Amino acid sequence: MTVTAAEFHANFGKYLSMLSGGDIFITQNGKTIAKLVKPAGSAVDAISGLLEGRLPEGLDAKALREERLERYAADD
Repeated sequence: MTVTAAEFHANFGKYLSMLSGGDIFITQNGKTIAKLVKPAGSAVDAISGLLEGRLPEGLDAKALREERLERYAADD
């Protein structure tokens, strides 16, 4: 979605709530000056999303997180 800086400024709350639908590009004088993005849940979620369909069966973001925490606990 693309909005002007003036429109974004006037309706800040509206666009924050709409952020879950995708990135928002803010323009001024016809040029993109900013990109508002929803923060990623975690690095593991981002990586597992990129690897979707390539991870072994039953291995998802939650399983990867648990495995990482187990390794971290073992290192202490």
